[in-house]
Amino acid sequence: MKIEEILKSTVPMDNSKKIILNVLYTQNVITENFNEILKPHEISGEQYNVLRILRGQKGNPANMWTIQERMLAKTSNTTRLVDKLLLKELVTRKVCPENRRKIEVLITQKGLEVLAALDPKVIAHEQFFSKNLNSEEIALLNQLLEKYRNQ
Repeated sequence: MKIEEILKSTVPMDNSKKIILNVLYTQNVITENFNEILKPHEISGEQYNVLRILRGQKGNPANMWTIQERMLAKTSNTTRLVDKLLLKELVTRKVCPENRRKIEVLITQKGLEVLAALDPKVIAHEQFFSKNLNSEEIALLNQLLEKYRNQ
């Protein structure tokens, strides 16, 4: 369905406006679907992102700066996210012994188990949104989105 039909717009739009509306609308559709996957585990997309970052550390702790720079949403309040994950016992937090101003965060076994349970659902989610595209179209879409974003 075209973006004009979705938005029930009767006013002609130039293609630059349509791109932005399409990207924003598509982001909302993907996010709503993804949030349904996360809901049973009572975590947000941002919390999931933190857990993925920590799992990627392969058993090594990450400081708040490392987590923040790897977040998809750079405006996320990393401290608040980590605090919520601490309450759910999905991460641990301690002061770095070498630099007391640094806080080290580590994913717990429970956090790894949550990610392991989510992994097949996340893969299915990704495949669901790619199913109407062939591999060349997927590569082209990625290339075009990167080109569009990197002004």
